[in-house]
Amino acid sequence: MLANVVVETLEKGGWVMWPIVLISFLALCTILDRVVWWNRLRIGMNPQARENARAALRTGDFTTAWKLGKNSGDPFLANLHHGMTHAKTSMLVAMQLHASQLLEKSEARLWVISTLITLAPLLGLFGTVVGLMGSFASIGEDQLAVTKVTGGIGEALIATACGIAIAVLCLLPYNFFRKRTARLRGSLAHWINHTELLVLAAGKNGHRLGNITSSPNKHGS
Repeated sequence: MLANVVVETLEKGGWVMWPIVLISFLALCTILDRVVWWNRLRIGMNPQARENARAALRTGDFTTAWKLGKNSGDPFLANLHHGMTHAKTSMLVAMQLHASQLLEKSEARLWVISTLITLAPLLGLFGTVVGLMGSFASIGEDQLAVTKVTGGIGEALIATACGIAIAVLCLLPYNFFRKRTARLRGSLAHWINHTELLVLAAGKNGHRLGNITSSPNKHGS
């Protein structure tokens, strides 16, 4: 029943409906891709291990903090591990670079959704123009002109409605993902700044952060 309604709607909407169907499928695939990515990120979160890492940094136990981040699925602990691994050059810069790479991944393919938000209504509008052109061409031809005119207008309205609907349905997840990315950006900035303060405080107490990976047993005391 539903399949018949969909096919009938596509036929009434004219050939412009097929590009609209294509971009709706592309939008769905992109949204599902982003949902899977954010879900994996959520599953990897480990707040307790993060607190343990902070506690280790406070006491200058850098080796423990470094080990907590090793092979961790938590993005913040992975960020800490990356920074401490490159502490000999610049821990802060390494953490910032790692954070920027993570944020780039969080925004991956959002441009596709953004493009479809604009493209879908334009295709619908194009369908409107095509339908109206067909309607005007039928005026004055014969007694079936009225039927042809109303059919063309119906085609125009269906294409426009579908284009707007796709844009609205894309806009909601797009704004949701943008909001999640903004929150992640703020959380990473807070994490990096807090980590830097903890390392500096530990340094004032005589705990120096050196090259963790070369001789981890020599640090944290």
